[in-house]
Amino acid sequence: MKRVITTSLIFFFAISLSYAGNPDRQGEAGAGELLFNPWARSAGLHTLGTASIRGVESMRLNIAGLGRINKTELLIANTRLFTGTEMQLNAVGFAQKIGENSAFGISLTSVDFGEIPVTTTLQPEGTGGTFSPNFFHLGLGYSYTYANKISVGLLVRGVSESLANVSAFGIALDAGVQYVSGEKENFKLGISLRNVGSPMRYSGEGLSFEVDNPGTNGEYKITFDSRSEDFELPSVLNIGLSYDYYFGDDQIMIRGLANFTSNSFSQDQLGVGGELYFKDFVALRAAYKKDIGSVNEGERNVYSGFAAGMSLNLPLSKDSDRKVGFDYAYRTTDPFRGTHNFTVRLTL
Repeated sequence: MKRVITTSLIFFFAISLSYAGNPDRQGEAGAGELLFNPWARSAGLHTLGTASIRGVESMRLNIAGLGRINKTELLIANTRLFTGTEMQLNAVGFAQKIGENSAFGISLTSVDFGEIPVTTTLQPEGTGGTFSPNFFHLGLGYSYTYANKISVGLLVRGVSESLANVSAFGIALDAGVQYVSGEKENFKLGISLRNVGSPMRYSGEGLSFEVDNPGTNGEYKITFDSRSEDFELPSVLNIGLSYDYYFGDDQIMIRGLANFTSNSFSQDQLGVGGELYFKDFVALRAAYKKDIGSVNEGERNVYSGFAAGMSLNLPLSKDSDRKVGFDYAYRTTDPFRGTHNFTVRLTL
């Protein structure tokens, strides 16, 4: 096990050298929606729970935690992105235990931009019509746990962005590892690498244009296809630690955590947070995340500052492990007026 942990750490730290934060590349990446978190429980911790995250939500942060569920988990989520923009993020995820050590998961996430007015050079005030881009991701993940101590996982995600006459498609890969130790699995270590894939490029009829054929007095037209520039995916490396404290015959659990995020196209970030669980019935959480180093105007990460959330878990029957849960989170943003996450979960 020590060899596995050491090899995994060396692998992820080596890759991190190639994906270190670089504010000079701010705005050069595309598919920024890959960094949005639709799940309220992890969003309430500012997506800092690399070491402790589990189940469906791990497919957005550290796929290694997928297998740490009892049997089955189903999540449905709605996120009000950047209050005031009328944007929403909708997601559904499903995870199923396979045997004692493996788990498989699938998630679908889409961005709702609302109705955007159609404008042209001749009608800059609008034509009266509207349109809405179609951005969605489909992820398939697998996780395996060794002796309930070390979990590893891999996720493949299809990324689609399209308008009526222009579209782009790409494949992103996520990989992660988690290690737990202690009498009650108090100590946790997690490392994940997300959104690693080939560049994407837009194509379609929307990039074509017509001009007059020289020498024909405008009688004939020539159609040209313009090529769009490739864009990279926003790769992210996360390294996290957490420790659990139990009180009152294990009825109360307090978790402290810390996380380092290396963004390949923006400032690196460091965050700390905590959770309070009471009989796994009510949970409260809060976190604070800050950009590292000097930050110039316009180079800040949109998600920084405070985040908070809560969860309520209700058993479907007395003394049953089957539960329905309701999660809420609020994240401060700069600019805009914050993001609200709502999630309904069914655990079997």
